[in-house]
Amino acid sequence: MAGSGEDWLSDGLDVEGADCGLWVPGVDYVAGWRSAREATDRLNRALLGAGFELSEVRAVSSTNEDGLGVVRVAGWPDVVERLAVLLEAVTSGDDGGAA
Repeated sequence: MAGSGEDWLSDGLDVEGADCGLWVPGVDYVAGWRSAREATDRLNRALLGAGFELSEVRAVSSTNEDGLGVVRVAGWPDVVERLAVLLEAVTSGDDGGAA
C-alpha cells in the first residue's frame, strides 16, 4: 500500500506498540501478519478513497503475542476526529451495526 511518498511509514506517526519486538519461539507470526495485512490494505484504500492522507491516518498490520493478526489505526488526533465524524455520519439512522 503506497501513501504520500516512499517514507510514509516513517513520517512521525508512532505505529509500534509497547510489546513490539517480543517474539515467542514456535509462534507463526507471519500468517497472522499476512491476514492483518490484507485487512490493512483494504482499510488504507478506503481511507485514501475517502480523501484521507496516509501520512495523517492509516491502518497498520501487526500481530499479538499469540500470532493472531491485529490491525491498528494510527493517526493525528484531529484527523482521527474527522474519521470519527465520517463514520458517525455513515452509521447515523441505523442500529450502528457494521456490515
